[in-house]
Amino acid sequence: MKILITGAAGFIGYNFCNYLLSKNNCKVYGIDNLDNYYDVKIKKDRLKILKKSKNFKFKKLDIRNNHLLDIIFRKNKFDFVFNLAAQAGVRYSIKNPRKYIDSNITGFFNIIENSKKYNVKRLFYASSSSVYGENKNFPLNESEIINPKNIYGLSKKINEEISYIYNKYYKLNVTGLRFFTVYGEWGRPDMMMMKFIDCHFKKKTFELYNYGKHFRDFTYISDVTKILLELIKKNKKLKSNDVLNICSNKPISLKNIIDIMKTNDIRPKINKVSLQQADIIKTHGNNKKLINLIGKLKFNSIDQSITRTIRWYKKYNNRWLYILVDYNI
Repeated sequence: MKILITGAAGFIGYNFCNYLLSKNNCKVYGIDNLDNYYDVKIKKDRLKILKKSKNFKFKKLDIRNNHLLDIIFRKNKFDFVFNLAAQAGVRYSIKNPRKYIDSNITGFFNIIENSKKYNVKRLFYASSSSVYGENKNFPLNESEIINPKNIYGLSKKINEEISYIYNKYYKLNVTGLRFFTVYGEWGRPDMMMMKFIDCHFKKKTFELYNYGKHFRDFTYISDVTKILLELIKKNKKLKSNDVLNICSNKPISLKNIIDIMKTNDIRPKINKVSLQQADIIKTHGNNKKLINLIGKLKFNSIDQSITRTIRWYKKYNNRWLYILVDYNI
């Protein structure tokens, strides 16, 4: 089995690549443009780990470059494609809308067109809970009307519309993955949990938006990677065109997240600020449709997952200290 994963140096992309490679029954081809939306160093460190596997190939490439994409698709004959490359960030999309059009729409079009052209069995693509906008019919299910509140969410809605057309007229099998708030090891530095931990160790002030009254359906990265592999296994049972909530169905407030952090002695100085432009107060997804497809999944507890995430952060950012300890220097 040969799988293409775009955004392979990103948070979800890296973890999924690593999980697939641990199974020893598939070859993974990763592409990423290594942009500087956040520190490129962590992306390169992720790739160093992936490149240790003989079943992993990598090409630095922007998915807007359709000429090179076409060559890669033609030479490799992929079974499945996971388009996890995207310009992320809700607040950033208000300031830099063009980046979202270029990557999330133009880039996505190139991926879906080549998936059609070279007959992949199925294209899985990253959508987002942001497509729901301010919908308050919690828990949100996939049949809800979607009305995004920001450019990022809009770009994902357009991806879903394009996928519908490609399925209807070209019979391409497509599955949209509406990721809710994913967290865990190797997480993006701009995400809430990583920023909170980072502020503690670097003695910076953490800005707590909406005074901590946000609720998020946090989903642990280890659970996400298992779900994605199960979806590959269930390929023949999936609808030819569908979208799925990828979530834990257990929303928790940022205040409660901070309380868990404090039990792990993570206590940065906090500056509470008001609701920010384009912010969504609450996300809460219904995952019954997903569970019906892949079977019951035991989600990791958020307390234990946060502890593991903090442990990873310490190890990653203080590697020299661990080396000294390991070798008794």
